[in-house]
Amino acid sequence: MTQIGHYIAPTRRPDALGAHSMDTFRMAVPDLEQARRFYARFGLDVREEGNGLGLYTFNHPHRWGLLVEGPRKSLGHLSFGVFEDDMERFRARLQQAGVQRLDPPPGFESNGIWFNDCNGLLIELRVAEKSSPDAKSTVEHLIAGPGQRGAPIRGAVPDVRPRRLAHILIFVRDVAESIRFYGQVLGLRLSDESGGVVAFMHGVHGSDHHMVAFAKSNAPGLHHCSWDVPSIQDIGLGAMTMADSGYADGWGLGRHVLGSNYFHYVRDPWGSYSEYSCDIDYIPVEMDWAGKSHPIENSFYLWGPEPPKDFAFNHEAPHEPEMPAAAGI
Repeated sequence: MTQIGHYIAPTRRPDALGAHSMDTFRMAVPDLEQARRFYARFGLDVREEGNGLGLYTFNHPHRWGLLVEGPRKSLGHLSFGVFEDDMERFRARLQQAGVQRLDPPPGFESNGIWFNDCNGLLIELRVAEKSSPDAKSTVEHLIAGPGQRGAPIRGAVPDVRPRRLAHILIFVRDVAESIRFYGQVLGLRLSDESGGVVAFMHGVHGSDHHMVAFAKSNAPGLHHCSWDVPSIQDIGLGAMTMADSGYADGWGLGRHVLGSNYFHYVRDPWGSYSEYSCDIDYIPVEMDWAGKSHPIENSFYLWGPEPPKDFAFNHEAPHEPEMPAAAGI
């Protein structure tokens, strides 16, 4: 990395054309006040922005999500960050691929490129600072030495505050086609896939094991948004806080196989999940990760409790057939 004064350039692979970050997501929910309570208790900095709510993490300027009010929960669009000097190359790529460009949604002022992905989900490519990490996130290993108290008293525990949005997992109609589309159009690369029902993709400019992931369904939708926390203790404390606040439904504590992160999922009021995540695998900018296919029974979670039977249910899909929880997400 090049350092000029206090500026450190983000990691970037020369001549590679690809989105560098999962920049933000927009979702409609039927009750914004209910959303405010849920995400604030989860540990996010929830701010009023126009007629919606912006989702931030404390001590970080980036807006990771935007919630608007609608008749039902519905994923509106995903925005991916790209480098400014890559925009013309992306315009040419979309034209060459025959992808129709669209106007931004009503009320959005944007200089980005808008189009639908292969599942009909609205996508934006926008010039943005790289918000995906440039190195593996630090993990706090809370180990007490002899003569030291290892755990604080319960009344002295600080609030859990996620550091950043880690990734988004969305429902798609065709996992293989989604891998192809996001690879050829957005320049993402396959990290791992399992059984044709789930896949994980990373950014070529250095990112976590996945910035976006796909799970098979019959319609687009959001399965979960994942938030990076510093330690396994933060995962446990966050889960306890949410359960004490009335959000006891979820899944965890456990550890995934693909991505390797420790996790606890909390079910939100609309049937999707927010995940506390720690110690996910990282793919450096100079590495060509060998994306592999894995059998479902060997790639879901390494250890943890049995997931809820409806864990892979898409509440945004009409007449969604229930998939087995061990589908791999």
